Amino acid sequence: MDMEAGFRSLRSCMLVTVVLAILLASGCASVGFRKPTVSITPAGTTEPAPAPVQGSPSESEATQRLSLSTIVRRYLQNGRYAEGEKALRAYLQEHPGDRTAQIFLRQLTEDPKQMLGTASSPHVVQSGESYSTLAAKYLGDSNLFLVLARYNGSTDPALIRMGSTLQLPIAPNSASAMTASPPPTAASNASSPVAVAAPMQPLRRAQQLESQSLALYRQGQKDQALALFDQAITLNPHLKSSDPDFAALSSVWIANSHQQAMVLYLDQHLDQAIVLWDRILVVDPSYEPAVVYRTRALQLKQRLQQY
Repeated sequence: MDMEAGFRSLRSCMLVTVVLAILLASGCASVGFRKPTVSITPAGTTEPAPAPVQGSPSESEATQRLSLSTIVRRYLQNGRYAEGEKALRAYLQEHPGDRTAQIFLRQLTEDPKQMLGTASSPHVVQSGESYSTLAAKYLGDSNLFLVLARYNGSTDPALIRMGSTLQLPIAPNSASAMTASPPPTAASNASSPVAVAAPMQPLRRAQQLESQSLALYRQGQKDQALALFDQAITLNPHLKSSDPDFAALSSVWIANSHQQAMVLYLDQHLDQAIVLWDRILVVDPSYEPAVVYRTRALQLKQRLQQY
């Protein structure tokens, strides 16, 4: 009995010893060291240098690459005057001879009253009009929208409201506009004059528009005739003609203008309505509806100001 118990104890010890030996062997294998990998470059060759990290272009470099049309569309037409001036100066460093860019810069930096003159006449904005279309009609160049907007104190040439009243220069200082020098740029200090196309004299332009409007009226194109006649009256409110059709077209224009003024009056846009009646009374001082309703508008405006 004792011999059998001893034999079993000896066999258990031998099994424990074998298990421990196996566990130690597997542990050593898993902790073994790896041989380092060595990269060998063949003789006569060099390893390629790492590619340099491309940095983003600076703000001034990006500005210089803008086209003039992009500068106008992105900055000038949206009233971002400071950014537009910076972009124009950067553009002129690369294109110092671009006369259009020089003119845009002048419109930003010079006094609009000196460029266009102090004498002006009111104009009620009609549907479809913008500073560009008004500049084309009355200044002879749609690109002069910027100085016309600044002339009216606008900080955003893209915003123009129908029915609002603008001031249009009667006699732009075309002589000073043609002889004045552009603002100096870093690329050039030359004071070569910038030529701005001189607009047609207002009285002559008014007569031309009157003739065109009468021709359209005779052809039955009433709306187009009235549009041109309105431009003529804006340029020369005292326009007169011995042509028998002039009186007829003038009467139609007065009736249409009075109708527009009544709509403004009923909507309590009193200032705009009064401006229209003022224009009517310059053309025909005896037009009684304009006299009556203009007086009512002034009285209503006075009462509203008391509250």
